[in-house]
Amino acid sequence: MGDQNKSTMSRFKPIDLIKELRGKLCSHSDIYFQRRARTLCTGKICNPRTKPFTEAELARQAKFAQARAAVKALTPEQIADYATAFKNQTKYVSLQGYMFAMEYAKLGN
Repeated sequence: MGDQNKSTMSRFKPIDLIKELRGKLCSHSDIYFQRRARTLCTGKICNPRTKPFTEAELARQAKFAQARAAVKALTPEQIADYATAFKNQTKYVSLQGYMFAMEYAKLGN
């Protein structure tokens, strides 16, 4: 009788329902998620911004967006050149970060 119970027992395997989550869950939430060094972190925005952005902040945001667009527009040859230069440096840990930094630097101050 003990053998019959073993064969009819339920078996389950836990699964990950969400493999990756980054950012806010919804527009009115103040909790955000981010992966840092293979660890999923959560945080809460305690003091949300109430003032409008300054001109300097808007300019910095525009420069960031421009650099991001430049990285997306790189040709395979340019990416290969960046990959070669990336191997010869020690400051940046990812090729994507290195390419962004170089394109950001091209935009000047």
